[in-house]
Amino acid sequence: MLYVIIGRYKESWFDERFRFSTPIALIAFIGALFVNFWAINQATNNASASVTDIILSNIPVFEVDGFFVYGTFLVVAISVVMLAFHPNRIPFALHAVTLFILIRSAFTLMTHLGPPEVAYLSDFGATITNSFFGADQFFSAHTGMPFLGALAFWGFDNRLKWLYLLSSVFFAFIVLLGHIHYTIDVVSAFFITYGIYHIALWLFPKERKMFLSSSPVQ
Repeated sequence: MLYVIIGRYKESWFDERFRFSTPIALIAFIGALFVNFWAINQATNNASASVTDIILSNIPVFEVDGFFVYGTFLVVAISVVMLAFHPNRIPFALHAVTLFILIRSAFTLMTHLGPPEVAYLSDFGATITNSFFGADQFFSAHTGMPFLGALAFWGFDNRLKWLYLLSSVFFAFIVLLGHIHYTIDVVSAFFITYGIYHIALWLFPKERKMFLSSSPVQ
């Protein structure tokens, strides 16, 4: 298996498009992370009061911190390993995620709606608390990001499609049970993410073709 993976990297490195697109995708991704943290900080510092919600106003708050944080790390770890095994998937994946982060950051800056809970208590420290439990409500990244993964593998690799799709549904329930996001944040995530995916297909057709050139069964 190691020789197969090494062979994939050699093959990808000799692809001029891969050598050109991957560094740009990586730099853009890192830049998007800084924009995201800044947007979260702006929204949190200027958050208004919370509002009523059709679901949250009718259910108690459940303790879901562990599922929310550790579940995120698990999905991220699986994604990193998958991309490491298939380097030709890296450019499109990074471009699509970067586009997702930037568009969501723009939405975060538009409306500083306060979180459903006035002060969500977390035992994960300041960095994780600020990143995971800020006032960046619209739209739910924990719902949308796995759905973006499902769309990327739709009709290509059913195992990964279902993994990401079920992860998206799982996080949708988790953020509602924990009163971390409003119902509109969760529902809208599916529609907005679908649009983001098709923008990525339009902007990065060559990277998408490279993504699809890998074998889904290996």
